[in-house]
Amino acid sequence: MSAGALFAQHEVHVGQDVAGRPLTVTEGDVARYDAGTGGASARPAGAAPALILHSEVYRSLAWYLPNVFGNLHARQEWELFAPILLGQPIRTRSTVVDRYRKRNRDYVVNEVLVTDEGGRWLERSRTHQSFLVDDGRRETVVDREREKRPERVFTVGEGPGEPIGPLTRPITIAMCEAFSGPERNYHNDREMARLLGFPDIVVQGMLPVCLVSELMSGAFGAGWVLGGKMDVRLVNVVWVDDVLTTRGKVREEVAEGSHRRVHLDVWCEKADGIKALVGTASALR
Repeated sequence: MSAGALFAQHEVHVGQDVAGRPLTVTEGDVARYDAGTGGASARPAGAAPALILHSEVYRSLAWYLPNVFGNLHARQEWELFAPILLGQPIRTRSTVVDRYRKRNRDYVVNEVLVTDEGGRWLERSRTHQSFLVDDGRRETVVDREREKRPERVFTVGEGPGEPIGPLTRPITIAMCEAFSGPERNYHNDREMARLLGFPDIVVQGMLPVCLVSELMSGAFGAGWVLGGKMDVRLVNVVWVDDVLTTRGKVREEVAEGSHRRVHLDVWCEKADGIKALVGTASALR
């Protein structure tokens, strides 16, 4: 039985095959990643940054719901199994694996699997994108005051534990252009942002996610690339010109084969302490 027997044409549904492609990662790709994240990446020799394919999920937007007004990247999961080597032929595959509704937003979850030519898994990610339930209104959906509300305050990293970091980066428009360009969009152009209901450039959610990866890679090296995991939520919008500091705190270590898996709380915060990203990550050591 085909999906067409159950779903209306163009309906986004679980099991939908979105896109895939063969590719190789080059030094030029690494240079663009470094420009987009604001510094030289922490990576093993001959390998790409762990999250070099951070925006592969957005190459095709066939999984987006029709109402893109006010859509936001809400949550990101990542599992790392082996490094992506420079010049190595690899393949990607993107699939819708979940849909759910919370309050006035519909969520679509897109899983991207990256493999080598032989089918070996290199990494797997799940992107949770949220879309406003369409009620016909087109006012500003997220403004700068939202993050100051009591319900947008998040506590993380308190109590004892080994600190990891910090990693501090000012988020410039040049970074946004490198990370989210070259096409004009609401992640690098103010007018495009306003057309979608935002007062200023919305920094792409994958950028703070990549900063968490850089923090973990710098702290754990191969233990991040070979078995790293993260599950983070993007809880407040990052605006262009915000200064982000990424931190981690060790919560526990557990035996895993001949190594130990280190579990951490991780977060990105603005200069005034407002949390933009909160979640967990783990690596081997």
